[in-house]
Amino acid sequence: IPVFILAGLLVHFVFLVSIFDIYFSSPLVHGMTPQQTPLPPPAKRLVLFVADGLRADSLYELDSNSTPRAPYLRGILENNGSWGISHTRVPTESRPGHVALIAGFYEDVSAVAKGWKENPVEFDSVFNESKYTWSWGSPDILPMFAKGATGDHVYTFCYTAESEDFGAEDAAKLDTWVFDHVKSFFNSSRSNQTLFSALNEEKVVLFLHLLGIDTNGHAHRPKSREYKENIRKVDEGVKEIVSMLESFYGNDGKTAFILTSDHGMTDWGSHGAGHPSETLTPLIVWGAGVNYPQKVTSQLFEDNFLKEWKLENLKRLDVNQADIAPLMASLIGVPFPLNSVGTLPLEYLNNSAHFKAESMFTNAVQVLEQFKVKMSQKKATTLSFLFTPFKPLSDSEQINFLKKTRLYIQQQKYDEAVSLCKTLINLALEGLSYYHTYDRLFLGLSIALGFVGWTTYVILVIIKTHTNLTKTVQSNNKESTVLLYGFIFVGMIIAFFLLIQTCPWTYYVYCLLPVPIWYAVVRELHVVQNLAANLWSLPISQSVGFLLISIMGIEILVFSFFYRSTLTVGLLVFAGWPVITQLWVQAKTTALIWTLLCVLLAVFPLMPVVGREPNIALVIATGLLTLLISCFSLASRCKSETRYRNNEDMKVHFYQMLSIALSTYVVSNTHNSLKNKQGLPVFNQIISWTTLVSSSVLPLLSSTFLFQRLFSILLSLMATYLLLSTGYEALFPLVLSGLMFVWIHMEQEAQQRYGLSLKPKLAVFNFAHATDITQFRQLHLDDIRRSFFFVFFIVTAFFGTGNIASINSFDPASVYCFLTVFSPFMMGGLLVLKVVIPFVLVSCAFEAVQVITQLSSKSLFLIVLVISDIMALHFFFLVKDYGSWLDIGTSISHYVLVMSLTIFMMLMNGLAQLLTTKRLELFRRTKHHS
Repeated sequence: IPVFILAGLLVHFVFLVSIFDIYFSSPLVHGMTPQQTPLPPPAKRLVLFVADGLRADSLYELDSNSTPRAPYLRGILENNGSWGISHTRVPTESRPGHVALIAGFYEDVSAVAKGWKENPVEFDSVFNESKYTWSWGSPDILPMFAKGATGDHVYTFCYTAESEDFGAEDAAKLDTWVFDHVKSFFNSSRSNQTLFSALNEEKVVLFLHLLGIDTNGHAHRPKSREYKENIRKVDEGVKEIVSMLESFYGNDGKTAFILTSDHGMTDWGSHGAGHPSETLTPLIVWGAGVNYPQKVTSQLFEDNFLKEWKLENLKRLDVNQADIAPLMASLIGVPFPLNSVGTLPLEYLNNSAHFKAESMFTNAVQVLEQFKVKMSQKKATTLSFLFTPFKPLSDSEQINFLKKTRLYIQQQKYDEAVSLCKTLINLALEGLSYYHTYDRLFLGLSIALGFVGWTTYVILVIIKTHTNLTKTVQSNNKESTVLLYGFIFVGMIIAFFLLIQTCPWTYYVYCLLPVPIWYAVVRELHVVQNLAANLWSLPISQSVGFLLISIMGIEILVFSFFYRSTLTVGLLVFAGWPVITQLWVQAKTTALIWTLLCVLLAVFPLMPVVGREPNIALVIATGLLTLLISCFSLASRCKSETRYRNNEDMKVHFYQMLSIALSTYVVSNTHNSLKNKQGLPVFNQIISWTTLVSSSVLPLLSSTFLFQRLFSILLSLMATYLLLSTGYEALFPLVLSGLMFVWIHMEQEAQQRYGLSLKPKLAVFNFAHATDITQFRQLHLDDIRRSFFFVFFIVTAFFGTGNIASINSFDPASVYCFLTVFSPFMMGGLLVLKVVIPFVLVSCAFEAVQVITQLSSKSLFLIVLVISDIMALHFFFLVKDYGSWLDIGTSISHYVLVMSLTIFMMLMNGLAQLLTTKRLELFRRTKHHS
């Protein structure tokens, strides 16, 4: 069996990694030549203000008394500049947003895995192409553009990472820090000749990264007074910087200004996904070379923003976020960033038609360069007779386009030249995407083949080893040798083909993996024949009915990933299970409680996703309810016979009750403290971390009797969960574990129907002796239902309180009891812990079910493996890399979730065994309790 497990882990690992290779490899190419507009630029220097986390509506909308929130910027867009909305892409995080603004391309999803901090790939940027760039702001953003730059002409000035505290009294000080440092920098330059002459050069960029708005939005939500106040402060700061620069440069009219944002923010203070509040950001451009406001009578936009913002009469010019990089490059006359995929937004430029046409031509050639490099790379690694080029941009077509455009510019037909350039850019981008996804179908099919083969093999293993459906058959040596050689031959042919095309090594893994898997399946053909013979003897309605029910069950699970309410339907069906199977006749009260708890749990998937509206009162109420339940449990234990009771267990129980009481106190106290802007009290932080550490150890000290141990696990995990809760989700583990306790009882009743077990008293059931069961029995159909229940409960534990699959459904507020200073990995870890806690509860209950029903965990695990693999195959084909970016992120995480489900269940199973059967002997004396 270890061989089987290792093979399984390896296969799943390959399947998991494959989607990043197939769908999400880095689109960047290197080796292009820089392209620059030959005409003199309108501006000598450019100032870029990026207000991190600023939503378009927050900046443009008027306050309740019809005054603008940012009066200076409002004045600019009404009197001397152009404005619009910049549409960002997902993931709406700071790093990809800044890369799109400054380098002009959208980072591929693989960069998300690399975190926010460093450059996962080398790329060119406007800063790199400039003569000098000075930047001020956050240590998370600035260094990555300096690091990617050649030479040392990009200078950064950052505050410390500790300043980014969500719990601090006021985050706007991060912005005032930037404004003050810029002013003192320019003042100091008057006495520093080298700096003064550098500042007066051409092609200079000044970058001010303002993080206060983002930090305030996370801490207080974008509708809060703090967020709006911060916008006002930024407005004042921009006004001061602009007037200071104008006087420094003697009003030479050679400075261009751009104010925009890297991403927006949801109403509940998070970002990362594709909600319009996250993807719509403001863009205001003014100064040298920029168009003045254009008056219009009517504008056609699908949204109603213009009316709300009272800007119907000023032309709104929308761009994609990556278009801002070519705009900056054209304003100060530097080469367009090499990897940029943006299209120059001409309507922002106030310049001659000739200049616009030349700039557009430069833009088209720069994008075409990338296409040519990508095409030559693909051509080099494909056999000539297998290579199908991108038809609309064959070599002759490219030359044709460029010649035509040049001719139009010479004949001064500038509008025709511009529209031809736009067509060329769109074609080149399509071609880039075509070559980037060239091998996708072929790789996808080999992975799918592997999937189907593996699932078939697991089903055959279950039938062969855990049921009595098949007879053992003597294998024929000669046949198996022929088979082996046949498959080796196929493998060699595949490898030869890949070798000629100099494919990357990963392709070998994906294409050769199905060969051994299908060899194993074909070797077990006799099992299939046996099974078929057996099934014919059964009535057809039974087999078909069983198949239909299985398919429906799995489809319900797949649907629940997209629509949480499907879980509600499933739970309501579960509620009727005792009635359908006549179980309620034997155990009326148990069945009634089961039905009630199923209905209660079915409410959770209908609730809005967690973290939208914090409700601390509910968390406190849950804490008190848990205390009440544990008091009842304690009382019933004291009444029970003395042999289940000893003082050490009581001590542990009391300590757990104390820790729940403390957690409840910490949650309410921290909430109030942050509300009053006093930061996170150190005492609370110490208690939180102590509770977290102790909750993993305490259950191991309690007694190993079935319900006592399970209850102890619940109390410990509950203490940690309360600290991580912000609303109704605190109740979730309580209801879930209640259902789990009843499930254990129900399974015991179901056992009796098979006449398998004399009813042992569950209270006396001891986990410590349970592992000695050796006479494990064969599988029944009922065991498939058990495994399905387990998978269903695991999925419910996942999606019951929110959709973990989208980044923005997490609320940073849920970790405020532990830390408030921004630290993505620490916060991420705590949020994962919050998701895992309901899992552990389900796994421990399942461990108990296995022990009671005398089932080997191996056979159950194999059934679970089949269920999750069939689900994973669904999601493999549902992975998207187009459409709204929210869909893309969700589709990846669905696949990753289901794939890791099996690996995860192995870990959970191990953890559950440890939590239920092991016991630490701290205060043991010699006397033992039988």
